Amino acid sequence: MPWNSNVFRRRKLLILVLVAVGAAWFGWERFARERRYDGLIRAVAIRNGLPPELVKAVVWRESRFDAEARGSHGEFGLMQVTETAAQEWADARGDRTFRHEHTLDPATNLHAGCFYLARLSRRYPGTDRPFAFALADYNAGRGNVLRWAKGAAATNSAAFLDAMTFPRTREYVEAILIRQRGYAAGFR
Repeated sequence: MPWNSNVFRRRKLLILVLVAVGAAWFGWERFARERRYDGLIRAVAIRNGLPPELVKAVVWRESRFDAEARGSHGEFGLMQVTETAAQEWADARGDRTFRHEHTLDPATNLHAGCFYLARLSRRYPGTDRPFAFALADYNAGRGNVLRWAKGAAATNSAAFLDAMTFPRTREYVEAILIRQRGYAAGFR
């Protein structure tokens, strides 16, 4: 069969069109997924005294907006809430029927996660950026934060990040704070 350059060009064009359509769909789907919980995030964050863009950045990092996400250490939902953190929220509400599986519900997960993150942020009032310390606490635990927060690192977030001995926790905090700035415009 002789080579037909017109057929080749049409196939090449068809492939390019399909790739472009696929990329556009993927971009739109990602955009829609990231905005799906904006109203709920805003309401729950404000109720807990947190910036909505910070909470959205935590959700992005923890679950990529997947309400059904389950972590390797028993964390559930959008904010990957641990059983202990969820139970603290339930106890504060006087909810005796609460089970950790309830945090697979997006609203419940955001309420429990924001309650816990707000509580952590109140632990670091004398710091230049309490949320940097709270995020490290959320990720690596209070004991590690206390170990890293010595000298200048006790109040200065840049020194605190430098003092971290867990590179993944440092990257976690930095990624959320960067993403928070990017989300800020969407919540104004």
